Amino acid sequence: MPARRNKVMFFAEGATLAHVGRPYVLAQGLDAEAFEVIFARPPVFSWLTRDAGFKLINLDCQDSKIFTQRLDRGQPLYDFATLERYVQADLALIDAHRPDIIVGDFRLSLSVSARLSKVPYATICDAYWSPERPLEPMLPVMSFTPYVPLAIASPIFKAIAPLAFRLHARPMEALRKRHGLPSLGYDLRLCYTDADLRLFANIPALFPEVCRTASADFLGPVAWSPPDNPNLDFPAGDGPLVYVTMGSSGDPRVLTTLIPLLEAAGARSMVATAGKPLPPGLGSPRTHIHDFLPGDQICRAAQLVICNGGSPTTNQALKHGVPVLGIARNMDQFLNMTAIERFGAGILLRADRVAQARLGEALQRLLQEDRFAERAGVLAKSSTGMDDFQMLCQRLLSPCTTRTN
Repeated sequence: MPARRNKVMFFAEGATLAHVGRPYVLAQGLDAEAFEVIFARPPVFSWLTRDAGFKLINLDCQDSKIFTQRLDRGQPLYDFATLERYVQADLALIDAHRPDIIVGDFRLSLSVSARLSKVPYATICDAYWSPERPLEPMLPVMSFTPYVPLAIASPIFKAIAPLAFRLHARPMEALRKRHGLPSLGYDLRLCYTDADLRLFANIPALFPEVCRTASADFLGPVAWSPPDNPNLDFPAGDGPLVYVTMGSSGDPRVLTTLIPLLEAAGARSMVATAGKPLPPGLGSPRTHIHDFLPGDQICRAAQLVICNGGSPTTNQALKHGVPVLGIARNMDQFLNMTAIERFGAGILLRADRVAQARLGEALQRLLQEDRFAERAGVLAKSSTGMDDFQMLCQRLLSPCTTRTN
């Protein structure tokens, strides 16, 4: 009689594509003979998971537009009422499916609902939010930042950031109090990463201060990509190939400045707009524009990746040894690109300060100075040999796994 398969239930929060794509990649990699997978995601992402070979269920999630509005306004990403609704939805799904393990990606309510259900819980997260790492916040792009001197605004933001982070932690603290769980000390890093096992979807060399422990480990550069397209038409001719994608949260207006600069530099460009409309006339024989592109396939051929600086696309670039120009807007993107720039594998620009001269200088450096590609190559080599996700699931099943509240 075959051994019983362990049941793994994924909760993929619908805030952004990354929070569905990362767990989907991991779920697809599990051995179907050893694990039964149940994958919960919002219906709006059914297009991504339609070819899954495992059970799919719908997950109640806050509209991504509300998430984006809260992010842009500097508000807590979820209010108490939303988190409490999530807990009730989580508990109903856990009770219905009885998983052995829960894996979430930015489903903050699982910090409560998984503990109430007494099911071992792992969260997929980013190492720049690890509580072992000092949080060095940078002023994100907000409605007022294009109009104020950064020399004045940045020090003010750094001074008030600790209070702002405590305010962002209040909904989670109220949720834990409501359900009789201890405080996380109003530490936003813990609110974003609290779990029995924290799994960082990053390259460890970028975050040397974050150590692997029994309750924290690195998955490596996890990112979802559409499958390779054997008929994909690359721009003909000479010149470096540049992959440009501003993602769902990036500002496509920057492309009106960026694309002419790339053509003037002699580059060939593959541009993904994430379905956002662009002004006419930007495409050319040297610049091919698509709604979506298979990022992994293009990164294997590219000499430079230009993106919003978020971890999904930078992961794709760096695991193939390609340097990055990150044009950042939100805190996650700034924290991620700061680590990449510090390592020497890319350049960080602010989305509210993308003047033609500054952008042109960054492109020239990245395309002409070999050291950026060399440092990206170091990261590519160091990203191999990460712990297998299946082994990490087995660790979570072990009775020796440290459980937290």
